[in-house]
Amino acid sequence: MLLENKVILITGAARGIGAAAARRAVEEGAKVAVVDIDMDEASAVAHELGSSTEAFRCDVSDLQQIDSLVASVVARFGRLDALVNNAGICPRVSIEDMTEALFDRITAVNLKAVFFLSRVAAEAMKPNHAGRIVNLSSTGGRTGGIYNATVYSATKAGVISMTKAFARHYAPWNILVNAVAPGAVETRMMTVLPEESLQEVIRTAPLKRLADPVEIANCIVFLSSDLASWITGATMDVNGGTLMV
Repeated sequence: MLLENKVILITGAARGIGAAAARRAVEEGAKVAVVDIDMDEASAVAHELGSSTEAFRCDVSDLQQIDSLVASVVARFGRLDALVNNAGICPRVSIEDMTEALFDRITAVNLKAVFFLSRVAAEAMKPNHAGRIVNLSSTGGRTGGIYNATVYSATKAGVISMTKAFARHYAPWNILVNAVAPGAVETRMMTVLPEESLQEVIRTAPLKRLADPVEIANCIVFLSSDLASWITGATMDVNGGTLMV
């Protein structure tokens, strides 16, 4: 029970990696705030996982909703021990077709939200003099991305840099901040790729397959637990050997 009685807030938890992380956290004894912009799917996940969870609707790009979210989670569970910044979007748009509005939306969800939600969450963790923040980056943040994901990859590179800055800043309160950089995972973000592009991704991976979301969730659970007590400012590459750094 790595997370026994810990309260964990997970964004983008209605499906994919976020839902897998919520399930693993509950299995390890955590109380989980299942957060997503899609309340119906978030509620379904929370219902599946039982009374130790609750669904919350939040557009993480909206700063007022972020403030209200953290206050609501603390009111419901009494404290906040860990934040998992998993919410993200990756519209597949070429450089030539990218618009300012879409650029701003991707940046707001993938990068701005990580900054402001982490800041609010850290303030809630300070009184306990302990906490964990786990940010979801991407192998694309290391490489520049593939198949019309330029802006997405830029935001994920920004997450890696921001993780280091937050780790330094909140170390005096024993709030540890780390990132996970998944490779290709069997989620909607990857399976919408054209078949030829998807097969090329699989072909270039030494393990020759997509990751199961739970394989990323396992790393998230580890970084949220007391086992990671000497890790901060790190980015863990969980990519099946596609990129070795």
